[in-house]
Amino acid sequence: MKVLLIKDVKGLGKTGEVHEVKDGYGKNFLIGKGFALHATTEVLNKHKAHERKKAEQEAAEIEKAKEIATTIEASKLTIKHKVGANGHLIGSVTNKEISEALVEQLSIEVDKKQIHLETKIKTVGIFNVDCKLGHGIHATIKVDIIAEV
Repeated sequence: MKVLLIKDVKGLGKTGEVHEVKDGYGKNFLIGKGFALHATTEVLNKHKAHERKKAEQEAAEIEKAKEIATTIEASKLTIKHKVGANGHLIGSVTNKEISEALVEQLSIEVDKKQIHLETKIKTVGIFNVDCKLGHGIHATIKVDIIAEV
């Protein structure tokens, strides 16, 4: 009996694989417990169509992330922050502030968890900040911190 695995099965295979198994194992355990479907041509065609659709969605997401990366690389953010008497910032610039500035200035929504600061920004100046956009795509944005009067 041929089955299409819809969940990973230890000792047999991963999701999406087709395997030849004994009838009792296939019907009673794999199909009975919801780990697999009977691999008919209809089921296999639906699976292939689903995989194609999933690949197209992933390609669209990658393309969108690349567009956002080029926009981020070409631009510069300006953030005003309060400065103390010694010239240092009161507090530090956070991922959340950078995320909000991206939305305000560039209309690009990047989650604060995707913005990586190597060190805390506690002084006025220009800093490079890494943004992880998913699918292994990174963008570096220049952030200009200026003193708020």
